[in-house]
Amino acid sequence: MAPVLELRGITKSFPGVLANDHIDLMVEKGEIHALLGENGAGKTTLMNILYGLYNPDEGEIFVNGQKLEIKSPVDAIKAGIGMVHQHFMLVPVFTVTENVMLGEEYVKYGDVLDRKKAADKIHEISNTYKLEIDPDAYVSDIPVGMQQRVEIIKLLFREADILIMDEPTAVLTPQEVEELFKIIHTMIDQGKSIIFITHKLGEVMEIADQITVIRGGKVVGSTTPHESSLNDLASMMVGRDVNLEVDKTESKPGEVVLEVKDLKVLDPQGHVAIDNMSFNVHSGEVLGIAGVQGNGQTELVRALTGLLPAIDGEIYLLGKEISKNSPRKITELGSAHIPEDRQKDGLVLAFPITDNLVLNTYYLEPFSKSIWLDQKKILQNGKELVENFDIRTPSPTTSAGSLSGGNQQKVIVAREFSRPIKFLVASQPTRGLDVGSIEYIHKRLIQKRDDGCAVLLVSTELDEVMQLSDRIAVVYRGRILDVLDANTATKELIGLLMAGIIPTEEEKQKLGSKQKQIRLT
Repeated sequence: MAPVLELRGITKSFPGVLANDHIDLMVEKGEIHALLGENGAGKTTLMNILYGLYNPDEGEIFVNGQKLEIKSPVDAIKAGIGMVHQHFMLVPVFTVTENVMLGEEYVKYGDVLDRKKAADKIHEISNTYKLEIDPDAYVSDIPVGMQQRVEIIKLLFREADILIMDEPTAVLTPQEVEELFKIIHTMIDQGKSIIFITHKLGEVMEIADQITVIRGGKVVGSTTPHESSLNDLASMMVGRDVNLEVDKTESKPGEVVLEVKDLKVLDPQGHVAIDNMSFNVHSGEVLGIAGVQGNGQTELVRALTGLLPAIDGEIYLLGKEISKNSPRKITELGSAHIPEDRQKDGLVLAFPITDNLVLNTYYLEPFSKSIWLDQKKILQNGKELVENFDIRTPSPTTSAGSLSGGNQQKVIVAREFSRPIKFLVASQPTRGLDVGSIEYIHKRLIQKRDDGCAVLLVSTELDEVMQLSDRIAVVYRGRILDVLDANTATKELIGLLMAGIIPTEEEKQKLGSKQKQIRLT
């Protein structure tokens, strides 16, 4: 029996880059096939070819044994191929039904949209695959995990049999990841086949049937979870041994760099997101913020960086009150910010990499001369940072929007780490990065700590928080329930607090006495 999908000799070049170099890939019916590789390895390019967004320079595509010419997404959809992109393709002001039927509209009475018929089909799909989505909800009002379900329903609505999922867990909480995996297994039970693109090795070991690893545009190996280990996969991806554990010494905290007193902040809907929160961060330490996403972490970071006003309370940076300061003034005091949404808050996608690397320093020497920008200095700075931070790009003048998600994140890290800083807010600093890049950025964060910088780490990756932090503040509904010593804190204790459950002292001592055994996955 022919495989449901076969790619033979797929080759694709861009100016200065050979993205795919004669790649072969075979997917069987009812299989979860994981596609692993570093940022820029060519995974997304290969899938964009399969989905008809790019045309290959060479190679053939076979679906159920039949050779096809896929020149557009329309051709892919007709062939039963669908794709959930890393950055969702949804219209926020539309309902779930309107988003799902966009381009596949049901009509009645000539040209009147038949929303009810579409909603009924969405209900049917939702029940079959246990997606639990409201067809009448507006996309802007539902959480990220639900938005991803809308993307999946779009494909099932079009009767796709082969589903491509590009970094599907990059923006999900651990609970949402668990729910997604249940949905994926339900789809497999219904006869679907899934290509699962990710950089998270633990997820691959948990869910994949078959694993293909791409490095430098070439397939370097195929294996299964039973035949490999985390270290084996990491080495195949990067081409060298990778340390999956954070190597750090005991912290030596010094003076208080950031002090937050009785802070109160509203979310965009006017609800209290931060509720009388108080804490501090010392020089030479990492304070990790643990919590399910949506418990005020975003509003806290935006208040600390001047992007959202506080309605009450005080924020002190190096002894200076900054709650009413602009982002530029806070930056000039020695603050740096890695935002959780790299495309919205971290980059100007249409600008070249060189300009993005000086977004917060362009008006200072050596980049500015009176009212003129020194383009030579800006270009020189860009070349140095592209090399030093291993940003994979054909040129420093390439637009930031053309980079892979992981390389966009590297641009932000390079910009923030390449100037003298006293305080660093790192919000989801490794989101969308491969294991090699994660290892590199973790080393940089610990190096900043050891250099005397105060680091506030906000991450939905609990392993990351536990490995990097010296103290862990657990937040729930805008409040800090407890601050724990990272050396003794356990997942069990943190998990209770994340759920809003405050254990007794006896329970806390019992839960906190276990030796933690964590591995970055």
